[in-house]
Amino acid sequence: MNTNGYKIILGSGSPRRQAFFEEMGFPFQKKVLPVEETFPSGLSGIEIAHHIVKQKATAFEKKIQANQLVITADTVVWHKNQSLGKPKDKEEAKHMLKTLSGSTHQVITAVGFLTLHSWESLHALSEVTFKKLSSEEIHEYVNTGSPMDKAGAYGIQDSFGTLSITEIRGSYSNIIGLPVPKVYEKMKQIINKVAPI
Repeated sequence: MNTNGYKIILGSGSPRRQAFFEEMGFPFQKKVLPVEETFPSGLSGIEIAHHIVKQKATAFEKKIQANQLVITADTVVWHKNQSLGKPKDKEEAKHMLKTLSGSTHQVITAVGFLTLHSWESLHALSEVTFKKLSSEEIHEYVNTGSPMDKAGAYGIQDSFGTLSITEIRGSYSNIIGLPVPKVYEKMKQIINKVAPI
């Protein structure tokens, strides 16, 4: 895939996002700068995702070069006016899954596009409905360790997600961590607009 002179940097350590970038066919390098992911109270799920994406991009602002396009992303699970991030421990993971059991929640992924002279961001929102989960199902899944690095304490791509999710509305790839069609189109738009100097 021709990048029109841009060097693309994926500012995310997520293996799932890296896999999506490989599928899109853009050559890229991964570079993650440490950021304390905090946000003011009172923000909605969409606002939180955009706030953290901007935080992640800000870490690159002093280092970015003219021919670089830095892409950052953040996924938020929003349920009952609360943001469910990555669980701190197994007990929190179990609590999150009990909260999501038998109900519908939103998954919001914001993606930021930083160049030396511009900043843009977009987001996608999907809705996910879980069946009523038994304590045994939750316990077994948490003990696999898979929920611990995922917002909302689950991965839709895990067998647990396949067996427990009864309905999704919106982008599937967004729920995994990147709204691929939207990101692909935005990257082509930026790359083809003006070649970097």
